Amino acid sequence: MAERAQPLQARDKLAFLLSLVPWLMDHDGASVSEAAAHFGVTPEQIREAVELIAVSGVPGETDSYQHGDLFDINWDAFEERDEIVLTNLVAIDDSPRFSAREAAALIAGLQYLSALPENADRAAIASLMSKLSRGASAQPSQVGVEGAVTTGAIDTIAPDPLAPTLALIRESVERGVQLELDYQNSQGQRERRRIDPLRVESIDADWYLRGWCHLREAVRTFRLDRISNAIITEQPIEHRASDSDVRLPDVLFEPSPEDLEVTIEVVPSAMPLVSDYIPDGANTTEHEGRIRTTLRVSHYHGLKRLIASMPGVAVVVAPPSARAAVQAWAQAGVARYRSTT
Repeated sequence: MAERAQPLQARDKLAFLLSLVPWLMDHDGASVSEAAAHFGVTPEQIREAVELIAVSGVPGETDSYQHGDLFDINWDAFEERDEIVLTNLVAIDDSPRFSAREAAALIAGLQYLSALPENADRAAIASLMSKLSRGASAQPSQVGVEGAVTTGAIDTIAPDPLAPTLALIRESVERGVQLELDYQNSQGQRERRRIDPLRVESIDADWYLRGWCHLREAVRTFRLDRISNAIITEQPIEHRASDSDVRLPDVLFEPSPEDLEVTIEVVPSAMPLVSDYIPDGANTTEHEGRIRTTLRVSHYHGLKRLIASMPGVAVVVAPPSARAAVQAWAQAGVARYRSTT
């Protein structure tokens, strides 16, 4: 019995057609069955889409379609061998192209994404980087992101001290097994933890692992530079980000009743750097050209690192204990610097 095609909704049909044309350009001479298998539709839907493409185009200056204004295919190959060969493309070469610098910036971002454990299958990212390289107006500069793992002409620029830990996390995700590690929290306490890794994220130069902690029986956030003696176990992962009992917030840090409240002033352009620390409903006002707001931090040690990462753009206003902690830490750094010069 012939396979019966289910009609696509208008929005799905548009998305399908927009995806089909570039796929056919990359797979010149693909068969109808290959295209159907790739897009998860029936061969009949592929044939209907190809016939629609063949009567699509852009009218010329006379607002009427002339020779060369429509897409075209090799009709003999299509009708006799069920093979799709595009013989005329419309407005493809006229579309704006990324400059070499723009393509290099996008490739660097994709290279960063390829290093994240949740993107363990990096074939699609590598394919997109290759297309950006080919489609730019000029050859992009070779770029690299520390800790990223890529192939081809794009190489890493320097070894990352966190790369071994990231590699272990990636391997545990690929194998579907748990991690064991020693973790030192912001108070300096060290504990052995068993983790189901869920997601790796970064804020500025710091990397964080979010995972299900079997010691705490909840999702916890671990800064990678505080992880040591990590090993991969043979225990299968029991919790995943898609599980109904796992709540993985969009923000990296969530407030808790034990958090400390700190008032700071920050220049408006630096607000995105502290947005993850600002609780919902925080009183935010403008004060002499700066934004005054409230942060919640688990410990003053974390506050010191945060303020040190924004020299000249953030100032601790209150409480006095927070100001004193940051001041003492800065003075200790100056004293050490002077002792080594």
